[in-house]
Amino acid sequence: MREVLAQAAFQLFLERGFERTTVDDIVARAGVGRRSFFRYFPSKEDAVFPDHERCLAEMTEFLAADDGGDPVGAVCDAARIVLRMYAANPEFSVQRYRLTREVPGLRTYELSVVRRYEQTLAGHLRGRFGEDGDGELRAEVIAASVVAAHNNGLRLWLRSGGAGDPEAAVDHALALVREVWGRAVAPAPAVPFPASHGEGGGADGEVIVMVARKGAPMWRVVQQIEAAVGEN
Repeated sequence: MREVLAQAAFQLFLERGFERTTVDDIVARAGVGRRSFFRYFPSKEDAVFPDHERCLAEMTEFLAADDGGDPVGAVCDAARIVLRMYAANPEFSVQRYRLTREVPGLRTYELSVVRRYEQTLAGHLRGRFGEDGDGELRAEVIAASVVAAHNNGLRLWLRSGGAGDPEAAVDHALALVREVWGRAVAPAPAVPFPASHGEGGGADGEVIVMVARKGAPMWRVVQQIEAAVGEN
């Protein structure tokens, strides 16, 4: 029933447009009642991405079975689970990609889905690196790198209309991640703030304090720190 509803919804989105398709239209096309739709999908947006919950569960299960020998390699392999999900149905994946590019609300929803994958990868890495020293930072940065590399290769394939082997571009991108982050997986010790020398301080003992919004992306925090350091 989940698949029937997803197919009916997507057909209507392509025929009428996402905004002009209602839940009533979808259930009428599928031949079921409204309760059936909301039993499987909380919203129209969820019907566009019917396979991500299963894929996320598969990724979580895969990482839970990891022996911890190569945490960076494990999260790279976990990202390939998402790739295989897209590659299993190229026509649908390409159509969904095009639809998502046309509807701002779907792009926002897609970002929330991507964030859940990234959090799953980061959570696994935190369990391997710990949260002391740079362990938590390393986990967040590596997870973001894996997601960015995977999405770069995946979108190249989607923009081509699903031509060729999608794994080639993704494997190349993930190889760069492993080359950079796979060299040293042990967390580095935390770097303390420099101590000020006297009340006036001075250039060598100057302390920089920066305020960032809670939940700000790490790249934005790093950018602000670099800007502050550069000014001094």
